Amino acid sequence: MTYSPEIRERLERDAKEIMGRYPKARSALLPLLHLVQSEDGYVSDDGQEFCAEMLGISKAEVTGVATFYTMYKRKPAGEYHVGVCINALCAVMGGDQIWDELTEHVGVGHEETTADGKVSLERLECNAACDFAPVMMVNWEFFDNQTPESAKQLVDDLRAGKEVAPTRGPSKLCTFKQASRVLSGLPDDLAGEGPSAAGASLEGLKVAKAKGWKAPEA
Repeated sequence: MTYSPEIRERLERDAKEIMGRYPKARSALLPLLHLVQSEDGYVSDDGQEFCAEMLGISKAEVTGVATFYTMYKRKPAGEYHVGVCINALCAVMGGDQIWDELTEHVGVGHEETTADGKVSLERLECNAACDFAPVMMVNWEFFDNQTPESAKQLVDDLRAGKEVAPTRGPSKLCTFKQASRVLSGLPDDLAGEGPSAAGASLEGLKVAKAKGWKAPEA
């Protein structure tokens, strides 16, 4: 199935805006993959053909990139894509247990989506938030200091349509498609909302200020 004329026109308009930021068109491949993912919920065959046509490259080149990065999905992701960190620190702090209990609770595994299309799950290697371990992400927003019970409640709330707020960042959780659009470079103007760092992340800064330490001059 190809894109309808209306969707195609909108995608072309957005793609040209994104491409205009780069000296060479093909440099816009990564954001364009996010753009088509924001339309389809994954990088579809139509989406790959669109990217190839817009950038003047082969579909094989597009596919090679789309299948290399885990952030690009090969099948439809859920409205809320839930990632559980299972890397070293999160794992020993309870991430492995969260993953085991959550997959059993939801009934789907890695890169699988619930029948209602609401939630998909993914094992993540690192969320770069070790000081808040164990950490989960929903559509790339942080949910810190999780437990098996809080993780299951979070997913239940998402499936029930309840409002859920990330630990840090914007107070409103967007959908997976909306997040993909933001990652394409078309902002939703929420980047500055909410704290980006808190708690243990700021302890070193507090110590430095208390002792009057400053960064060395270049």
